[in-house]
Amino acid sequence: MRRIHRTMIERFAYLAIFQCCVCEREQHLPRPFGIHLGPHARCPKCGTFRLTRLGEPDAVDTMQGGVLNWIERLFHGNLYHCRFCRVQFYDRRPVASPSSEPPSEPEAVAGNTST
Repeated sequence: MRRIHRTMIERFAYLAIFQCCVCEREQHLPRPFGIHLGPHARCPKCGTFRLTRLGEPDAVDTMQGGVLNWIERLFHGNLYHCRFCRVQFYDRRPVASPSSEPPSEPEAVAGNTST
């Protein structure tokens, strides 16, 4: 994989763009703020849509810090838990339903660019 040049518009959407030296397939590394956009709640750490809703905060798992989490809690966001990262966070958006088609989830959210 080698890093390739981004256009001005791609600089706002992606941290980097990599291209395979063998097949010339491009892989995009999205910026972290993209997790906070969209119609469904996503884990702020790994970006997965597979979340569970909690009734009250769990004393064992960590709570996501930051201004965005505080704002979501202030505006009565739901408390969600990521089973992969073991992190709790607040979000006003609903969870993606498992019966419907899963939303397109980028492969390299956490920075894994090897394929």
